[in-house]
Order: sequence, then C-alpha cells, then structure tokens
Amino acid sequence: MFKRWKEESILPGFGLSMGYTLLYLSLIVLLPLVGLMIKSMELSWGEFWAIVTAPRVLSAYRVSIGTALFAALANVGIGLLTAWVLVRYPFPGKRFIDGLIDLPFALPTAVAGISLTTIYAKSGIVGGFLDQFGIKAAFSQLGITIALIFIGLPFVVRTVQPVLQELDPEVEEAAASLGAGCWRIFRKVIFPELLPALTTGFALAFARGIGEYGSVVFISGNMPMKTEIAPLLIMIKLEQYDYAGATAIALVMLALSFLLLLLINLLQWKFARRFQA
Repeated sequence: MFKRWKEESILPGFGLSMGYTLLYLSLIVLLPLVGLMIKSMELSWGEFWAIVTAPRVLSAYRVSIGTALFAALANVGIGLLTAWVLVRYPFPGKRFIDGLIDLPFALPTAVAGISLTTIYAKSGIVGGFLDQFGIKAAFSQLGITIALIFIGLPFVVRTVQPVLQELDPEVEEAAASLGAGCWRIFRKVIFPELLPALTTGFALAFARGIGEYGSVVFISGNMPMKTEIAPLLIMIKLEQYDYAGATAIALVMLALSFLLLLLINLLQWKFARRFQA
C-alpha cells in the first residue's frame, strides 16, 4: 500500500523530505518531551502528586491558564477589529500601523515586559490614570493579562487578515441587494468564513500566553498565591536544583496545554463542518 501511494505522488523527493521532517520533529519536539517525562519518572506517584497539587502550584496554574484564556478571548475581539480596519479601510499611515502589528514578534519579551511595567505602574502614564479609579494594573493579574494581550495580538490579526482579503465583495453585495442588513450580512456571510481563522488565532494566542515568561515576569510582581505564574515557578525550582519538581510542574502544564488545544481544534472542526453543511 505504501508503494502504491508513493507511486501516485507527482512530487519528487518524498522519501528525503519525509525523513527530514521526522528527524526534525524527533530532535526538536519528541526528544525533549520524552526527556521531560523520563526525568519526572524519578519521582514516585505520591511525590509527583504532592508537588503538582501543592497550593502554591495550583495557584500558579490558575493564574497562568486564567490570564492566558482572558487575553486570548480579548485578542479575538481586538484582533478581528484591527484586521477589519486594515483590510477594509484606506487611511494615512496604514502600512506603518500594519507593520507595528508584528512588533511583539521582533521585540525581546523582557524589553516588552519592562516597557509595559513602566507604562502601567502607578508612576506610569496609564497606570497613574487607572490608579485614580482604584484600578491596579501593574503587579496584578490585570497586568499579566495586558502583557499577554500584547504578545498574542499578532497571532489573531495575521490569521484573520488573509481571510478578509480573500472574501468576495460580490457576495456581500448580493446579500445586501436581497434586503439583508449590515449585522445580518456579517453574521450569516462574513462570520462563518472568519470563524476557523478566529479559532486558530485564539489557539495560537492562548498557547503562547500559557507558557509566556519574559514579558510577564516583570509586570506580574511574582507574588506567591496571587500573581505567580507557572513558568516562573518552574524557574524557581530549577534555581533550587529541584529538577524533578520542575519537570513535574512542566509535565502538567504540557498535558493541560495539549488537552486544551485538542479541545479547541475539535471545536474548530465542528464549527467548520456546521457552517459548510
């Protein structure tokens, strides 16, 4: 069966390219994951369970997952609006703003964290304004969410933007000629086309945010049981030479991330089938 499938391919070099792909995945992805699991196996089940269910660790899980989830949801709305403006409307400085979208990709995460802390601290421009209303941005979970929105926004914009550019305006014009209003056109014509891209952007932003360290460690304040994130707790374990404890926490984060991304992909597949039907 493999030989027949290989003969039907019109592209040369299948064996070499497949071998390179498997080698790359093994060295870069699979081997580190296997090493992580092997290292955590040095612990007994009781020791492993005691580490990953400690109150401080559970609090770090809640902070990391909760802030990443809220930031990804916020990025869906902000990213959709940003992509819509960049695609649908001409205005001065459009290319400059379009280039700024990719700034979080190029900017070192530590620089982003320091910059956001400076702006959103009580002595900063935005932080001082928010403090007048009793809102504490820096050194709180709100600050963590802001940092994750900053680093996750490009994922949503860059996945939605090409889909908006490929949408045929004649379909919207036909819907309008049949009496559909703007909201109905968006809900029935545009949104079904954007939903898979929005789901993908959400998954990418969430996956990036759940393991983010550099841009969060400065603005979070790193207060145990309040603003301490799981990646920071892993670093603390490593600095204490508790490698088994660090790998145990990392393994749980890996499993949670995998399950959540699997759920998101299943939802994306379900929505795509429903709208295609």
